[in-house]
Amino acid sequence: MLPSASDAVMPKRRITQETFDAVVRENIEEFDMDGSEALKEAIEQFESQGVDLTFIVKAVPKVCSEENAENQTHEVLQALESLKTALVSPSASVREDLRVFTEQCSLSFAQRYLAAEKEAYPTILACCRRAGEEKEELSVALTALSVLTDGQPDLLDVEGREFLIGALTAHQTDASLTGLCVRIVRHVCLKHENNRQGLVKAGVLPLLTQSITRHIAHPEVVREACAALRVMTFDDDVRVPFGQAHEHARMIVVEQNGLKVIVEAAKAHSENTSVLSELCAALSRLAVRNEFCQDIVDLGGLNFMITLLADGLDSPELVKQVLSALKAIAGNDDVKDAVVNAGGGELIMMAMNRHMGNAQVCEQGCAALCVLALRKPNNCKVIMECGGALAALQAMKNHPANVNVQKQSCMLLRNLVARSRDYTQPILEMGAEALISQALAAHRDCGDVGRAALRDLGCQVELRELWTGQKGSLSH
Repeated sequence: MLPSASDAVMPKRRITQETFDAVVRENIEEFDMDGSEALKEAIEQFESQGVDLTFIVKAVPKVCSEENAENQTHEVLQALESLKTALVSPSASVREDLRVFTEQCSLSFAQRYLAAEKEAYPTILACCRRAGEEKEELSVALTALSVLTDGQPDLLDVEGREFLIGALTAHQTDASLTGLCVRIVRHVCLKHENNRQGLVKAGVLPLLTQSITRHIAHPEVVREACAALRVMTFDDDVRVPFGQAHEHARMIVVEQNGLKVIVEAAKAHSENTSVLSELCAALSRLAVRNEFCQDIVDLGGLNFMITLLADGLDSPELVKQVLSALKAIAGNDDVKDAVVNAGGGELIMMAMNRHMGNAQVCEQGCAALCVLALRKPNNCKVIMECGGALAALQAMKNHPANVNVQKQSCMLLRNLVARSRDYTQPILEMGAEALISQALAAHRDCGDVGRAALRDLGCQVELRELWTGQKGSLSH
């Protein structure tokens, strides 16, 4: 039966901050509630009505001054008004107000959203420009701009873009200021294709790669710059049908020698897990061509990944990123063999067994083994001998609700038997048919890969198509 109109999911209602604050104030003044009780009552009231409070500052407004007790507003807006007033006077200091503003914006996205609604962006950008060459003043202003733009990339305008490029250029020898500027670049490029393209055209890529090379001894700068480079290769803006992710990756590798820059940075920070994790994530995004995958191996990238995986088995976050990087470079058939010959198959198995309770590690482990097994019977032999099929099935058992684990496991099992039929019976005896059937029943997205796995395992597969009554929808 088709769902009725009343069954459809209705979008949540939105209210303004002023409406929410008025209800809190009414609870205090009309119903004699204290602040915390009035706030709790207002939240419950709106949520019961299906109102989305994501963008609402859920706090009791503060009195602005003793002289004007009636004037109440949120602390982030008080700090913003002080900044606007101070900017009018050339001699007034804005440093303390910027620190308060930053502190308030750091509390939640709602604080940042409210500030942006009240024209915080042009105010903070003006503070950055006013700081000029005064590095301490500029550092405080850039910190405020970084926090404000976190989750709000739409704030960036042409003036802001020109300022960022200018600041990165003028202060490229200062590690602290460079790190702050790079973080702002990352914030304004995440989920915003136009900002990415605008900054790339303005010359941000060489500034990012140079910041890694110039400040290679500063782990925070290296990590931030790698993260910014990685964001440049994203295709995450739903408003833009066709982005430049692949082209940006090509530019980073070919024009900025990005692979060598990142591998050298990894060698310089061999003991820093957070930096290494980010470097691996960046390499994963840059391995978009067959030759790039081989270049990473030739530069020593594979050796450092294998060593990193062996030494960092206890860190699930690091393990996840290394597995993702191995999967990416193994898109090259020659690199597949190099990974297996270097002991990568056994290490991936050790990582999965160590973190079998972690769905993301299991997903990335199965995905890496899946790529290594593709069109490579000898690699399949190694994977089977070190327990790859059994680990994939155990991952399916441990994470039945995780569709990605189920899909990657199905694809790995299929690749293991596609050119090595001798493995079919051992895998079936491990209980593969029942687990794949369960995945098919639980996850529609497993349909194609699950049925393909069952077919290649020699199991009976029902391929008859049934009309569901919905336009364009077929079920098997």
